[in-house]
Amino acid sequence: MSFETILSYQISTKTIQDCINEIVDWVNGEGQQKYLVCANPHSLEVAQTDLLFEKAIKNADLVVPDGIGVVLASKILGGNIRKRITGTDIFLKLSEELNKKMKCSYFFLGSTGENLAALELKMKKEFPNIVIAGTHAPPFKTDFTVEEIRTMIDAVNKVQPDVLWVGMTAPKQEKWIYAHRGKLQVKCIAAVGAVFDFYTGRVKRSHPVFQHMGLEWLPRFLRQPGRLWKRNLISNPRFLLRVIKSRFSVHA
Repeated sequence: MSFETILSYQISTKTIQDCINEIVDWVNGEGQQKYLVCANPHSLEVAQTDLLFEKAIKNADLVVPDGIGVVLASKILGGNIRKRITGTDIFLKLSEELNKKMKCSYFFLGSTGENLAALELKMKKEFPNIVIAGTHAPPFKTDFTVEEIRTMIDAVNKVQPDVLWVGMTAPKQEKWIYAHRGKLQVKCIAAVGAVFDFYTGRVKRSHPVFQHMGLEWLPRFLRQPGRLWKRNLISNPRFLLRVIKSRFSVHA
């Protein structure tokens, strides 16, 4: 079995390379469209009170453990996840793989027009064999109008990319994918949050030392406490408390 259940969510236990191999198979295949999401403690807490978000995560074809709290939860529950897999990990390693092996196309949905232009320029330099079929910066708002949704879907379907990268932050991006995936003509959809910003350098990732220690969240929290306090000081402890309770309820 290539996943384990954490609080009713099926989280992948695959290595990063095995995840990449699976996604490459999606891109190469002629089967049904697939999508992936990145699970962290905050998102799994938010999903408790957001039914559509919960459905979006549970119906994903691949849910990777993006968050040291998920790794810790696996240990508490006696699972096998020992390393987090971030959206950036997926994006960079999949791009390396596809750039070497085949011609394929990407579409980037999210962020700003300026950042998407910088992303496209960098992609062409680093991954020249990947075709950037299109980009679209939707309005920065909680809910889209019917016309805005139609514009996004039409932009993607006009070019029919192999991979659609969606960077609109959680839970908006996952819910958008889940609600509209049936209308999108694309083989693979990936919800990757702030990856566009990390890739272009618009937002700096924490130093690799913090990443390896499982403390990538700490420098970001110190830089943006007003935006991240709820995630780090409320959602994460609540998530781990639920995990501990489930551990003892299972073995009661």
